[in-house]
Amino acid sequence: MRIFVAGHRGMVGQALAGQLRELGHEVVCRQRCELDLLDQRAVGRFFSEEQIDQVYLAAAKVGGIHANTSYPAQFIYENLMIAANVTHQAFLAGIRRILFLGSSCIYPRLAGQPIHEEYLLDGRLEPTNEPYAIAKIAGLKLCESYNRQYGESHGVDYRSVMPTNLYGPGDNYHPENSHVVPALIRRFHQAKLDDAPSVQIWGSGRVRREFLYVDDMAQGCIAVMNLPRAAYELQTDPMRSHINLGTGEDVSISELAELIRDVVGYRGDIRYDPAKPEGTPRKLLDVSRAAAIGWKARVPLAEGLRRTYSAYQASTRLTEEIEHV
Repeated sequence: MRIFVAGHRGMVGQALAGQLRELGHEVVCRQRCELDLLDQRAVGRFFSEEQIDQVYLAAAKVGGIHANTSYPAQFIYENLMIAANVTHQAFLAGIRRILFLGSSCIYPRLAGQPIHEEYLLDGRLEPTNEPYAIAKIAGLKLCESYNRQYGESHGVDYRSVMPTNLYGPGDNYHPENSHVVPALIRRFHQAKLDDAPSVQIWGSGRVRREFLYVDDMAQGCIAVMNLPRAAYELQTDPMRSHINLGTGEDVSISELAELIRDVVGYRGDIRYDPAKPEGTPRKLLDVSRAAAIGWKARVPLAEGLRRTYSAYQASTRLTEEIEHV
């Protein structure tokens, strides 16, 4: 089977492409210089020429609180265009299977905990990432709408998963635009090298987050994509066609910071800045529907952080070697 993984260079796309290849599929990938997903005509040509059987739509403009608040126009525009171009052009090319990857930020800021799939559009979004969330909601609704209009007539079966906060090898460690896990790994690692007395973290440390190791997420995506249609429809309905992927457990940011400090081996203090934004108070997903299809996250947070830091150390050593050549 020829499968297009959109966003193969990102952490999520790398994990998906690797596991799909292990399963014996032919994985088709394109770098942005080869295929700009913001260009509708280019996407159309790609699908008309490549004879793709399935699409995993993992491409997105992503980032943490700082990036979302600094570039709201780019976050909503680019993510809307990626979702619209890939979905519509895949449909025109006769591709019947797409898996769209959303984000837990699609849910209301003060959603009941744990967050069930039905809570979508049931309240106001978190302001710090509202543009990104709206784009992801639109992508999900695109898939739903194409199913409703073209499911019977064209055999369209477009599915969506909503993963919780992801982390793992291949993450983005940008000093300003990264998510919380890579940001803290970078910060503690540098503080250890510099023998800094303390590390400062945005917010109070009391907000809670759920974290899913990227390889577990990839397995969940493949499981959802390959479910028989009847089994998928047992867990969804035409106006709520997504499935949450998470661990069903969360930690406070202060607990996460302590774990990462231990993994890195930093011995200094942790200081919090409550004047800085910290986002939604809590985001814990209900994962009962994922469990009902036989999927469960397997990598504990502490183990996942150790693997992630090991990969980060390897990447920094490689960078240093290249710079000294």
